Amino acid sequence: MRCAVGCGHVQRTPERGYGLETVRGDPSHPVTQGLACQRGVSETAEPAGEWLTRPLVREDGELVPTTWESALQRAAEGLGTALEAGRDSVAVLGSGQQTNEAAYALGKLARGGFGTRYYDANTTLCMASAVTAYYDAFGSDAPPPTYDDIPEAETHVVWGANPAAAHPVMFRWIRQSADEDDSELVVVDPVHSETAEVADHHVPLEPGGDLTLARAVLARVVETDRVDEAFVDEATTGFEELRAELPDAAAAAEMAGVSMADVDRLAAALEDPSVLYWGMGINQSVNGTAAAGALIDLCLATGNLRPGSGPFSLTGQANSMGTRVCSSKGSWPGHRPFADPDHRREIAEAWDVPVSRFPDDPGPGPVGIVDAIGDDVDAVYAVATNPVAGMPDATHVRDKLEDSFLVVQDAFRSETVEYADVVLPATTWGESEGTTTNMERTVSRVRAATKTPSGVRTDLELIDQLADRLRPELFDDRLEPEAVFDEFVALTAGTPADLSGISYDRLEAETAVRWPAPEPDVSGGYRYYEADGNDPADDGDESAPEPIDESWSFHTPSGRARFSSGEARPLPEPTDESYPFTLTTARRPDAYNTGVRTRKDEPPTARVSPATAAAFADELETMADGDEGQYARVVSRRASVAARIEVDEAIPDGVVWLPIHHPDVNDLTLPDADPRSNEPNFKQCAVRLEPPHDRDVRAVAEASA
Repeated sequence: MRCAVGCGHVQRTPERGYGLETVRGDPSHPVTQGLACQRGVSETAEPAGEWLTRPLVREDGELVPTTWESALQRAAEGLGTALEAGRDSVAVLGSGQQTNEAAYALGKLARGGFGTRYYDANTTLCMASAVTAYYDAFGSDAPPPTYDDIPEAETHVVWGANPAAAHPVMFRWIRQSADEDDSELVVVDPVHSETAEVADHHVPLEPGGDLTLARAVLARVVETDRVDEAFVDEATTGFEELRAELPDAAAAAEMAGVSMADVDRLAAALEDPSVLYWGMGINQSVNGTAAAGALIDLCLATGNLRPGSGPFSLTGQANSMGTRVCSSKGSWPGHRPFADPDHRREIAEAWDVPVSRFPDDPGPGPVGIVDAIGDDVDAVYAVATNPVAGMPDATHVRDKLEDSFLVVQDAFRSETVEYADVVLPATTWGESEGTTTNMERTVSRVRAATKTPSGVRTDLELIDQLADRLRPELFDDRLEPEAVFDEFVALTAGTPADLSGISYDRLEAETAVRWPAPEPDVSGGYRYYEADGNDPADDGDESAPEPIDESWSFHTPSGRARFSSGEARPLPEPTDESYPFTLTTARRPDAYNTGVRTRKDEPPTARVSPATAAAFADELETMADGDEGQYARVVSRRASVAARIEVDEAIPDGVVWLPIHHPDVNDLTLPDADPRSNEPNFKQCAVRLEPPHDRDVRAVAEASA
């Protein structure tokens, strides 16, 4: 699997040699039943990029091969020296690309072994705002709906996401449901995306206008008496306070750049059972938490918190949900509150470490961690992540990492590897054992299709071996996937994210199990909702309506869902005369994450509208013989990058679209982050177009040769 849909794959090895001969969807997997997208299949069978096959250390400025003992010793010495200055002198960066077992062990080492507050995962770069909004509303993380609710919904509202490109298997289910009679698909996005292309309605708002538009829609829901008053009264709190603060719908619509007809269309759509999906277009903003909360508010106000409806955040990386449950990143295992003294004591006792070793807070997020390098932080341990390409204001990231002792543990030679002092080559999917958790909370087994390659070790082995050298008392026995899983799920017992009824034996029998699963025969469905009804057939009267007794229970002090009160912050970098365009970033259907395994060695493609291209024709230049494309430099206040210009009517005037997967793109983006979630504002910054440099011409010519 590659994204968080959680497709089951069958992987077969050739009779001779190493690698995979066959990769296809697994018909026995209960989540996807044989479906799999071409990107996931191709990137698994034939990944691009350079595999890491031997440990490396830096000698005289160059990375050179070495033995495992030398690499591990060098890594331990560098991290250990930093720890002598204090527990916060080491930063740990994890990933949504690890198994649950590896993520749990890494968090145990970071929090229980080192005790550092400077620990986070790249999942914060994509999901932290949704997580924070879920906690605000429900007192617990993760979406209420599951995939089972998609065919039951009558309306599908996709807001700030492009599942046709990012989650094609899931989008197939969405589209099938929306194609039914009396059903529809509505897309809210500045760009006329692949998802918008097949939608019944597209609402093209201004970049960054999501919170304002969501409040306009809620105001219109109130004005037109579409509030589910019975649900609001019975199951929620805070609505009257929010109602009193709502803006004038027409004024808010104008600020968001949409018509009142579009506002009315969205308000009407939510009258029917609706699943409201959102993605990075909402989360990756200084207003990410407030905007995600405003979308949840729309579901609460209209009673869309029953099966066949609800707020559904779309997760990107394969195991983002797993890291949220098990990694001790923002909460302790099972979503235990990080600051709660009872939970801290229980985890400390289970790990047999003093509770005083734990940091007081979960840390400042990835951007704050990078900022701390050279001050509090002297050494960095990065596992299955590529911050040099994936973090905003990447030039700043490179400068900071250059000044630290850096250990990189990865399967491929990424941009971050080039700054490492020690490189530990690790296995990837198909070479590892463990489990993963998809975006609908379903845990699946990951099995190795091949033997571990010579010169490569698993994440668990490497975490274990570093812990042996730095904190030998932390792990009693050699880390094995099943034992680590059992330890982790035991710590979730009785929590909102209870996985204690899941075991490897159960996964062997059932293939996949959705949490909460507190007992061996229990698997979770729609969250927070219960309904008791009488089947009229039992009384012999099929015409009688079925009486339903509905109840809701949330993990909040009152037991009720909470409406939000977030206000919009000004966008951190509006356009002006010097930087007249808004840059936004998004996924391409054929690429994944920072593109180490999927990208070609060529400049990124910047998509602009015909009007934008015509207005700045003098800045564009055709540079290579036989290359029909035009090129320019995209310039922000932080950097400039060469880009191929593609004229595309799907892009609104005044917007420059660049792919998130190219390593150059985040040289341009802003490090400003949501103040509550610490998620960066990737989706909007100010740029201009300039003619390409001479060196760009030479580089394109070489790439085209």
